[in-house]
Parts: sequence; structure tokens; C-alpha cells
Amino acid sequence: MKNFLTAIAVSAVLVSCSKKEATPASDKADSTKIVDSINAARMKINDSIRSKNHFKDFSGTHKLTHSQINSEGTVEFKKIDGEADHYDVSGTIASGKNSLKIKGFMAAVSDKHMNFTGEITQSISSNDNGKPYTRKGTKTFMSKDGGKTYRLQDMVNGSGFVDHIDIHF
Repeated sequence: MKNFLTAIAVSAVLVSCSKKEATPASDKADSTKIVDSINAARMKINDSIRSKNHFKDFSGTHKLTHSQINSEGTVEFKKIDGEADHYDVSGTIASGKNSLKIKGFMAAVSDKHMNFTGEITQSISSNDNGKPYTRKGTKTFMSKDGGKTYRLQDMVNGSGFVDHIDIHF
């Protein structure tokens, strides 16, 4: 009986210690295909999130005003394809010798803030006899009325006076 139990124990050890076959290359290829399909699905989800606006859609033509120009102008927001909350922006106001031109890129960064990168050029006859003044770089427009009006926060012009440049939605 001892020999019988010993034989069973030895055979159990041999079976458990036997070498297993190496995984075939086809299994590895299958796992690569699975990972690739998961990555493709993730990219599709990420792209759909990236292309949707997180804030209000500002696409279209809107009213543009300047505190020292008597008339109103327009500014057009064109959505940039594939980018959420990013717009190409251009617009003008003109009244007599006074004018303002805005051209650049706008990104909505919160419900109350938009960052503009580009140029805002104005010529106001009562400031330095109409000498053009250009604001370049990144500037912030902020809303205090729930998104109906956004005002440029860089308000002091080249002559040292305050300008109110507003975009009305």
C-alpha cells in the first residue's frame, strides 16, 4: 500500500511539473488585434469628445461695439472643424474717421471667458489724431451678464484712455 501511495504521489508531481507547450504565435497576433481594436475604439471616443463644444456655440455673425465709435459693426465666428470651442474671428466697425478691425482666433475657456489671439487695430480721431493702435497677442474677453456680452479686458489704449470693445451675442 505504501508503494501504491508513493507511486500516485510521484506521478502527481510529474504531471504537475511537466513542461507546458509554448503559446503559438497566432495567440500573440490575436492579442495584438484585440489591443488595436480597443485603441481604435478609444480614439473614436476621444475624437468625438474633442469635437463637441463644452460651452455655448458662438458660430455666426454678432454685433461688435466700441465705446468711442458711434456705429455698430459685426464680427463673424467660424467654428474650426474638429476643435471644440475654437473659432476663427474677423470683424470691423467704421464710422467717419474712426474704425476698428479684429482678426484672429478665439477659444472659449469657460462660461465667462474667451481667449483671443490675433490683432485688434483701432484708429480713433480723438486719440493721437487717429494714429492706428494695435493690440497683438493673446487677450481675454470676459462676460459679466451670463454670456450676452463679452468685453475685452485689455481696456487701456495706446493714448492711455479706456476703450470698451464688446462682442454681443
